[in-house]
Amino acid sequence: MRADAARNREKVLAAARELFAVKGIEVPLDEIAAHAGVGPGTVYRHFPTKQALFQAVTDARVSAMIESASAPTGDPGEALAAFLGRMADEAAAKRDLSDAIEVPSELRDRLHAALGGLLQRAQEAGAVRPDVTTKDLVALMKGMLRSLHEGANPDVLLGIVVSGLQSRRKP
Repeated sequence: MRADAARNREKVLAAARELFAVKGIEVPLDEIAAHAGVGPGTVYRHFPTKQALFQAVTDARVSAMIESASAPTGDPGEALAAFLGRMADEAAAKRDLSDAIEVPSELRDRLHAALGGLLQRAQEAGAVRPDVTTKDLVALMKGMLRSLHEGANPDVLLGIVVSGLQSRRKP
């Protein structure tokens, strides 16, 4: 890649990171191009679809979260709660995480699988209700993450979600 093309690609990525974090995936590619100071054709040369650009922006951050879920340590219930807390923190800071768990992609599938693994381990340990499915947990997280963008208190919402997931079994 030529040096000018590489610079333009980095400008597009920087603009997309900033705008996706504030507006989510709904931001038009033309707005990203204008924010980057390049023409729309430059954006399309590097990223043929908005999904490709979105994935390039969110991949590293979400991949790091997924890796942390793949090797949890300690109590499985606490590991699940900690992961959900990291998701809430990320979503409170950047709007694009809400879209990353919804927009169909390999990254979304990996994130859902990571949540499913944490959920299963917590259920096997008796920390989480056995009737909760990965699909249920993803739906809860989508609602919570979207609510954060509307000004909801992340600590309150996370507390409600974690409390609702807890097993009702008596030791």
